[in-house]
Amino acid sequence: MPPDWDDNRWDEDENWDLTLTPDDTVESLYRRYDAAVERSRATLDRLVAQGGLDQPIARTGPDGEQVSLRRLVLDHAEEYGRHTGHADLLREAVDGRVGEDPPPGWRPQSGT
Repeated sequence: MPPDWDDNRWDEDENWDLTLTPDDTVESLYRRYDAAVERSRATLDRLVAQGGLDQPIARTGPDGEQVSLRRLVLDHAEEYGRHTGHADLLREAVDGRVGEDPPPGWRPQSGT
């Protein structure tokens, strides 16, 4: 993990990933998100170049069988879509805003 995660207290608090600090700003959270997306895309590009999407990975499915990188990518896309919708509902309940939530003018730093 990059150094900006060094102080996340994951050894002290099992819910560290759900905790914000007073120092966390919208800008810093978007920066962390953009950096995570960039790292993930670079890792996926490297793995695909090394062996393609059908290569086995060090994970197993519910049946105990090793799964492919393709399966991992599809599972992540499905989970991301599902939880993005859940997060949007929670946010709307808290702040009352509906629709797209990023600040006006925000664009991802990585990708197209």
